[in-house]
Amino acid sequence: MVPKRRRALPAVWMRAGTSKGLYLHRQDLPQSQNDWASVITRVMGSYDADPKQLDGIGGATSTTSKVAVISRSTRPGIDVDYTFVQVTIGAPKLDMTGNCGNIASGVGPFAVDEGLVDVLPGQKQVQVRIFNTNTKSVMIETVQVDDEGHFLEDGDCKLPGLFSVGSRVQMGFSKPAGAMTGKLLPSGRAMNTILMQTFFNSEPIPIQVSLVDAANPFCLVDGSTLPDFFHQEGPGATSTLEFIERIRREAAVMMGLATSTSEAALTRGTPKIAVLSKPEPQEGVPSVDIQCVAYSMGKVHGSLQLTGAVCLGTAACTKGTVAYELRNSSCSRTRQDSPVQLDNVPALETVRLRHPGGDMDVDVRLDAKEQVEEVIVFRTARRLFEGKVYYLG
Repeated sequence: MVPKRRRALPAVWMRAGTSKGLYLHRQDLPQSQNDWASVITRVMGSYDADPKQLDGIGGATSTTSKVAVISRSTRPGIDVDYTFVQVTIGAPKLDMTGNCGNIASGVGPFAVDEGLVDVLPGQKQVQVRIFNTNTKSVMIETVQVDDEGHFLEDGDCKLPGLFSVGSRVQMGFSKPAGAMTGKLLPSGRAMNTILMQTFFNSEPIPIQVSLVDAANPFCLVDGSTLPDFFHQEGPGATSTLEFIERIRREAAVMMGLATSTSEAALTRGTPKIAVLSKPEPQEGVPSVDIQCVAYSMGKVHGSLQLTGAVCLGTAACTKGTVAYELRNSSCSRTRQDSPVQLDNVPALETVRLRHPGGDMDVDVRLDAKEQVEEVIVFRTARRLFEGKVYYLG
């Protein structure tokens, strides 16, 4: 038996949005993407199926077991290509079926600091055009830079679910519809009914959902149609998690992302799922349009995936969806007319969301046909360390 050797991988560890991840240059990984797992699972600590990831740098949570692989792009009009990798906890597997908006918010800052984009003398901000290989979509990030041309981290932008502040990273998701399936509404309908057998009754109950593919595919569940035990036991109870996962698997089949629920069980990250509800008024707290609880890899998400915010913002502006109906029953809906009153200037809708980590606004640009042109969100990011991460291989 040939003994394993200690190997080194150049890397940067970043906090991006409400996630943390490892940022790698594409050139430092094996040429074939099929060979990435043997390296990345060892580096992150999932190779030996340890749920604590003790023999790697992963944090044993879905939000800290992520990787971004980045390279200078040869595509016209694109600065960098970016591939998102979700590293499974407790199994030596990688999931590259979707994008992560939070990790994506660190790609622009990484590209600036690594010299993958040019910064001219005197520039205060740089626009980085990013192609996400997972969803074949384009993101445009506006990144603040300092006098030396490096990413300027300091600022006063505060994100819900995060205690620190930083400079704003503006993220524009251009034409986010159909990121994975090619359709905004993969089932062909804005509202769908999934008949679900509960643990307590023999009769199946109808669950109302919207299956929306924008930035990432999501199953958006109308919380008012969920059974009583969901509301009594709470979103994090074992029985609740199992029920939500069963809905997610059914949604995967309806969206064409899996041929069966057993196949859908093999890919926990796609589609994602969130439960939507009408927000409860809170004294002294600004009103919002929609309240949501998202799930990530079978657990309650502490806030909301950024791609979830993009998808939810898109759905809230798409007639007939669960999100649209909830928003239009709310008194907080706001629409800002473009400051330039021209027929070809898109209108800007602000969708206000509330998740377990706090409140956030999503700006949605609509064209003359009320279709989503762009979704704009803001994040912050921080470079935590750079150097070499070691693994045995």
